[in-house]
Amino acid sequence: MSEFTRTFEWTGASSDPNDEQFGDAVEPVDSLDAAGEYDAVLLGEPFDRAVIGRKGAADGPAALREALASVKTHHFDAGPVGRVADAGDCALPFDAAEPPTVETVQRHVGVLSERLHDADAFPVFLGGDNSLTYPNAAPLLDGGSLGVVNFDAHLDVREVRDDPTSGTPYRQLYDDGLDAYACVGARHFETSTEYAEFVRERGGEIVTAEEVVEDSVSAVDTALSAMADADAVYVSVDLDVLDAAAAPGVSAPTPGGVTTRELFRMLRLAASDDRVAGFEVVECAPSLDRENLTAAAGARAIAHFLAALGGGR
Repeated sequence: MSEFTRTFEWTGASSDPNDEQFGDAVEPVDSLDAAGEYDAVLLGEPFDRAVIGRKGAADGPAALREALASVKTHHFDAGPVGRVADAGDCALPFDAAEPPTVETVQRHVGVLSERLHDADAFPVFLGGDNSLTYPNAAPLLDGGSLGVVNFDAHLDVREVRDDPTSGTPYRQLYDDGLDAYACVGARHFETSTEYAEFVRERGGEIVTAEEVVEDSVSAVDTALSAMADADAVYVSVDLDVLDAAAAPGVSAPTPGGVTTRELFRMLRLAASDDRVAGFEVVECAPSLDRENLTAAAGARAIAHFLAALGGGR
């Protein structure tokens, strides 16, 4: 079985030759050996068996690509994005008669993720559910100290019991030696006291959605300050960080979240940190979406991040 599958053909939708879109700019790659030639490489992870709430994120990679293809590549401040490649989707080990455990899937993804990190390419993971954050980021622990900035309504530091879930990835990273953690956009009444205290006791930072609304620049500064001792920084976007009106197509939509404008600005600031070594957008569930709002928000989150990444390097 091939390690990657390709089901999407990148093409722009505009008839104007001056309208370069991601559909025109993203180049498919058949091997990670060529990944280092690009500024960023997309890798889809069509998996949602670990979701605690509503499923549907397995179709997220396809929806994010579809939405991103029609987005133009020019950012007014940063200019056009750099060279972007698409490696396709992880070919995950599935057996209908005896499906693998989430832990098994995490190990499989971890091998591919490590190869992508080692290829000297900047990885952009298209989720899929939040459980794969663990194997996406864990290879960076081998190269030194690691910090994670998590744009999320939830802390996702639940204990692993029978099998990992979408609520356990940062507990798993902590267990492996995660040095710094900041959750930006956390919602009141969405996290148990025990898990909030777990993060606080380990020196983690929690920036609520209310604090983001008051000053989104300060919110990102607070998160990056918490990364002070990290050699590498991994950035994750769980689309439920957005208000439910802006992102209905997620596993756990709730009111009181951040706006798309606030998220995009924060991502541009986070991407400008020269320690950033990986990025992901997770929990896009198109079957739960309305008028493609969630996929469009996730696609533009990727575009904003890539534009700032290219402009800052």
